[in-house]
Order: sequence, then C-alpha cells, then structure tokens
Amino acid sequence: MSGPVIEVVSPADNRVIGQVSEARADDVDVAVHAARAALESGAWANSTAEDRAAVLDAIAAGIKARSGEFADLSSAEVGSPRAWASFGQVSTAVGVYAASAKALRTYEFESTRPSVIGGEVLVRRVPVGVVGAIVPWNAPLFTAALKLAPALAAGCTVVLKPSPDAPLALALFSEVLEQAGLPAGVVNIVSGGVETGRALVSNPGVDKISFTGSTAAGARIGEACSRDVRRVTLELGGKSAAIVLDDVEVDKKLIDGLVTGVMANNGQICVAQTRILVPRGRYDEVVEPLAEAVSAMRVGDPADRATEVGPVINAAARDRIEAAVSGAVAEGARVVAGGTRPEGLDAGSYVAPTVLADVDNQMAVARDELFGPVAVVVPYDDEDDAVRIANDSEYGLAGAVWSADTSRATRVAGRLRVGSVSVNSPAPVDFGSPFGGFKKSGFGREGGPEGIDAYVEAQSIIL
Repeated sequence: MSGPVIEVVSPADNRVIGQVSEARADDVDVAVHAARAALESGAWANSTAEDRAAVLDAIAAGIKARSGEFADLSSAEVGSPRAWASFGQVSTAVGVYAASAKALRTYEFESTRPSVIGGEVLVRRVPVGVVGAIVPWNAPLFTAALKLAPALAAGCTVVLKPSPDAPLALALFSEVLEQAGLPAGVVNIVSGGVETGRALVSNPGVDKISFTGSTAAGARIGEACSRDVRRVTLELGGKSAAIVLDDVEVDKKLIDGLVTGVMANNGQICVAQTRILVPRGRYDEVVEPLAEAVSAMRVGDPADRATEVGPVINAAARDRIEAAVSGAVAEGARVVAGGTRPEGLDAGSYVAPTVLADVDNQMAVARDELFGPVAVVVPYDDEDDAVRIANDSEYGLAGAVWSADTSRATRVAGRLRVGSVSVNSPAPVDFGSPFGGFKKSGFGREGGPEGIDAYVEAQSIIL
C-alpha cells in the first residue's frame, strides 16, 4: 500500500502493538480491479456450490486451527477480555462460515416455475458482482465473516476494509484465506480510515457496499450508493432493550444474563441490551442484585483471563461515556454501580462497569448508543407499557424478553420492532438465521439463506 503507516495502539496501555499501511485511492482501485478480474474470469463465480462450500469450511477450519492467535490479537487491539475473545471474537466467526457453507449446500441458484403466458420461466440467482465490505473495530473477524461468508457463497468477489483501530486480526486472516484455496483476487484487503472507505464506496467498479458501523456513517454511505444506484446493506447502531416480565424468577440465570447482555466485549457490541426494563412492583428486587453483580466484575488487563471488563477502544470513547453518565445523573438518574474511573488503570481507556437506576426512557442515556459498559434500568407499569418503551427508540436492532412463561415471552417478543429477539437469553444472534435491523439500525439481512440472498441478483429467462 502506498499510504502512510497506521500504528495500532492497545487501549489497555496505549502501547503500539502493530502497524499496517494505509491504502490510498489508487490502492483501492488496484484492489477493485483485481476483484473485477477474478469475477470475470469465472473461476469462482462459475464454480459449483459444493466447491464454494468446501472453501468456506476450510476457512472455518483455518480460523479454528489458529484460534489462540486470533483471540490474542483481538484482545490486544480491541481490548476484549481474553476469556471472552475466544468465543465472541473467534468462535463466532467460525460459526458464521460453517453456517454459510451449510446454507449454501441447499441454496437454490436455479429454479423453474410455470409462466402465466404459457411455458416455463427459469429463475437464476447470479452473483451481484464485486462487493465492498467495510467492517468496524469492535469485532472485526466476526463482522467480516457476516459479509464475506455469504458474498463468497453467492460467487461474488470482495474488497474488504478493516477499521484502522483494529486491522491486525484481519491481516492474519489473509493467511487463512490463502491456505483455504481461494483463487487470486477473490478477496482483497485494504486498510485505512475514512478516506479509504470513501474511495471504496465511490469506486465505479464496486457493485455493492456492505457496511457495519454507526448510523451516521451508514446514512452517508446509503446516500452515496443511492446516487449511483448501487446495492447496499447497512447494519447500524442499536439501543436494545431487555424486558424483564413481572412473572420472572430473579435468580442467577437472570442476573448473569442481564449482565452479559450489557457488558460483553466491554459493552462494545451493537446488540448490547443496555436498556433493562423492569416492572415497578419488582424494581428494587432486580436492581439490587444487578448492581451487586456489576460492582463485583473484575476490571483490568484484557490479556488476563480473569478479567471480565477491559478498556474501551480509546480515550475519546472513555471521555464520551463518562460525560454521558454525568449527564444522566444531572437529569435525575441514580448511580447504583460504577460511575467512577477504575483506580490503578490510568494508562488505558478504562470505564468502570456502571448501572444507572431511576432512568426515564426520554433521557439521553436511554436514547443514545453509548458503546460502553453502562446499563440503564427503566421502570414500567404493565406489559403494554414495557413494549411501548422498548419500541420508543430510533433504533430497532435487537432485544430480549425474560419470563417464566416461554409462550408469553415469545408473544411479547413478536411485538417488538427489532430484527431479532432472544427469549431468556442475552444472545439475539443465530448464525443460520437472518440478522439485521429495523428503523435506523439499518436495512438488509446477514446470516442464513437470507444472507446469501443479499448478494445475488434474480434473473428470469422466459422459455
């Protein structure tokens, strides 16, 4: 790459832990041309579904074989607790490639149907073409998998742009791709920041953009793609709610689940269930053990496997989160856990895991995506009120419902205007099922056969 060196800084202690070269517009153009040449050669696009599925399986196996290296790198560059990184950063990616391979083996690329004017129609699903995939820093290997796996399954070629804050795991991933047997040019990786991303989005050789990141950036990308009539998938922000119904048993499973839903990856996941909705009649019954559990979490070096909460990505993020907590207190929220900077961790970008009680859903802290280890507990009156509050958000990515009655929880889940909902679990993502958002959480879906659908064009041949 012809651009300057990007130094990757550990959020744990501000040390430089690696570097990559920034891709300029000319470098992006070279990568797009390589992807276009690989597409038009037909070596990948015209291969059989079984052959492509075998490569996806090989990618999954390659990541798994080096899972320790990937977890170490992700922990170092993102600040993910090492104990969590093994699953949240690595096993999730393995699962996506394996699930896409499985879906690919039964995916219908051709089908016939009767024509309404007589005869038959052959409906073909052909690759959308060259895909520009832009992924964030919080879970780079996983979010890249959500784009690469279905794009490759469909027969597309890809130019992948990691975040400049966390490019190292994906640099290592390039070795896995090479060993998996992908033809040259099928996947190309260009590192860089906003200008690199802008060059990729505007490049006329790109047929589709798939972006994961902030709603603000997604809106700009969507606007640019609209002007060029370019296909686009946007997986954007979230402010997900976990509804605790009034029949729930307040036990360790519930409290652990609520904590995990907020604090996983230091609160830096798009599906974090940061709004916890609790019935007024049982409010203290939930808030007190939740505060105790969060206060007891071990904050520290993400490389230490005993650490439960590591640093946020940088000092700017830390300062923004702290300001949001202070603003909430000024509006009347009550700090019941955390709320202060952890002692003895001045070298890194640490935020104490925090719980705010007595939060009104109209407060900024309940409406803005903080992307940090902060939970807000909002009281509600009855089931209808809980659904109203959960849906009273510009976002609609994910959610959870906790109840002693699974049927009731499922019914409530169906009333939420979000892309995916977990029942009695903090994990609203299934690798073999569609994932994506309503409202300003974006549009399009990743995962399952629906994920492959996003990377094909339907062609009708009338016989």
